[in-house]
Amino acid sequence: MTTPYPFTAVVGQDDLRLALILNAVSPAVGGVLVRGEKGTAKSTAVRALSALMPDVDVVAGCRFSCDPGAPDPQCPDGPHADTPGAARAARMVELPVGASEDRLVGALDIERALAEGVKAFEPGLLADAHRGILYVDEVNLLHDHLVDLLLDAAAMGASYVEREGVSVRHAARFLLVGTMNPEEGELRPQLLDRFGLTVEVAASREPEQRVEVVRRRLAYDDDPETFVARWAGAEAEVRERIVAARGLLPRVTLGDGALTQIAATCAAFEVDGMRADIVMARTATALAAWAGRTEVLAEDVRQAALLALPHRRRRNPFDAPGLDEDKLDETLDEFGPDDGGSDPDDPDGPDGGPDDGGSGPDGGGGVPPQASEPTEQPEPAGESDGESPASPAESPAEAPAAGAGGRQQQAVSAGDPFRTKMLSVPGLGDGAAGRRSRARTQHGRTTGSTRPRGALTKLHLAATVQAAAPHQRARGRSGPGLVVRRDDLRQATREGREGNLVLFVVDASGSMAARQRMGAVKGAVLSLLLDAYQRRDKVGLVTFRGTGAEVALPPTSSVDAAAARLETLPTGGRTPLAAGLLTAHEVLRVERLRDPARRPLMVVVTDGRATGGPEPVQLAGRAAGLHAVEGTASVVVDCESGLVRLGLARQLAGQLGGTAVTLDELRADAIAGLVKDVQSTHGTPNHTSRRAA
Repeated sequence: MTTPYPFTAVVGQDDLRLALILNAVSPAVGGVLVRGEKGTAKSTAVRALSALMPDVDVVAGCRFSCDPGAPDPQCPDGPHADTPGAARAARMVELPVGASEDRLVGALDIERALAEGVKAFEPGLLADAHRGILYVDEVNLLHDHLVDLLLDAAAMGASYVEREGVSVRHAARFLLVGTMNPEEGELRPQLLDRFGLTVEVAASREPEQRVEVVRRRLAYDDDPETFVARWAGAEAEVRERIVAARGLLPRVTLGDGALTQIAATCAAFEVDGMRADIVMARTATALAAWAGRTEVLAEDVRQAALLALPHRRRRNPFDAPGLDEDKLDETLDEFGPDDGGSDPDDPDGPDGGPDDGGSGPDGGGGVPPQASEPTEQPEPAGESDGESPASPAESPAEAPAAGAGGRQQQAVSAGDPFRTKMLSVPGLGDGAAGRRSRARTQHGRTTGSTRPRGALTKLHLAATVQAAAPHQRARGRSGPGLVVRRDDLRQATREGREGNLVLFVVDASGSMAARQRMGAVKGAVLSLLLDAYQRRDKVGLVTFRGTGAEVALPPTSSVDAAAARLETLPTGGRTPLAAGLLTAHEVLRVERLRDPARRPLMVVVTDGRATGGPEPVQLAGRAAGLHAVEGTASVVVDCESGLVRLGLARQLAGQLGGTAVTLDELRADAIAGLVKDVQSTHGTPNHTSRRAA
């Protein structure tokens, strides 16, 4: 996009624009994480922010953007004594999801380092983003090893590149902005905490606003220069106000009363550590400066909490994000001033109540109305997040379901989740980064060496020396030292962990429908989903009941969606086990074509009974044989209960070539050999993706 869309032309999304502006006023706030559905102007607003950032002074010719007033004494391009400075626009650097480690931290020419003994270092994106903005679109899809590097740089304000004894360090302080669609998976908690603020965005449901969005976008696409010129005045006004707020920021007073409210709020919502308190304090100070005030008010503390705490409060992965605003107001009232100034029902109070300012234009702390355009009415904070899921009696998916000759059943709530034993796919894969099964990866323990194909990335020093040593006399080397040529270089091969596709095949038939029993089954599946969330797997859900099977959730990275489908799953009817296995087989076949490197793990949750269709037992056995022939790793969760047990689930596990485990054995530390059982049953991996394709 050669001409960025104007920041002030974004329709609505007041919380998003305010969070970005607060970081422009005070970069110490720590960045923004923007969460929301696709097509909600997340990336547009972030890219437009760079045009509002004030210029920065840099040392002329320094590749690391050192400040001429306080240059980095350890800058690789230094020292910078008496070096002239020059002003330039603040940079916005985009980190692609598929970027390599060298592209992020910089590349070291290992061949020159070995042959010439020089540090030939090419700066990466972290150096480019120093004193600017580092933008990561789809940040939740970023590989783990890149996340680790971002965490280190964000924590230390510097980037360290170390390769076989050669070390380079440079400053890397940047405003971290990330956007993500929660349906594609969540962020690691460590990275989530590094974002100062978080904002949930959603498309407006008001026809007038949607019409205005389309009108402006079409006008921009038709003539970008003319459209940008129309908004130049509003852009300049916001830019000047940011500069003024930056100048006012050092004079803003954060009183003991506001600090007490901040500490009490963080304690009330049980956030971990002290980073939330610090971020709230900086955000409230920035809000006051943006409003043109030199004192932090209760309304600033409230708005700071709504932006800084939702992603830090303790919650399960399947809980809705956001804050309980009633609880927030109660806490602020309890620890507010004793003079009645914080009474939300007193229109004559000094603060006018906690809800009258801070986020709107009249309160002084929000984004100003857009010039010459209808004033946007922002969605109430947390409106889309505050709605609780429909109760079992209200959900249309839970309408009574009659089985063939069976009684009607409604969906049953899941039992409490628990920590499960880890299940893994046997063998050695090379799929997506994750934490479940063994795989060849760029990071992990070194297991061997190989000749490099293309550019050398990870040098195996010992193997390189061994390859070069026999040729030293032929190369004229008789004394100490070593002559190393390109043919001698060896690249390290490493082993780590990968994420898998965990496909749940859940029996929802009448034989599973006893309320207490189905609640335990759903609790077990929910626990496995939680485990898949933590191990960064893709998940899918196939259910079978009555006369057939259905794909309740196609493979996705959103375990939240799987948990929601599981909660509203109705039960009852016969047990078409063969249909469930055949549907799972088709899902895995299609997924192998889409993502052949991601190995599947099928988890069948059933009591093993097969009663649907003609010859149900024989059909189920043949369907299981298809999975066994293709080498699909599988685990059968045996849900049979009672004193008399038929052992049908274990028979099914044998037909699948997998292993069986009871609901009790799923709990962590219940059986130490579960993973070994799975691996010993399958032996070496079968690379079936090509055969299936």
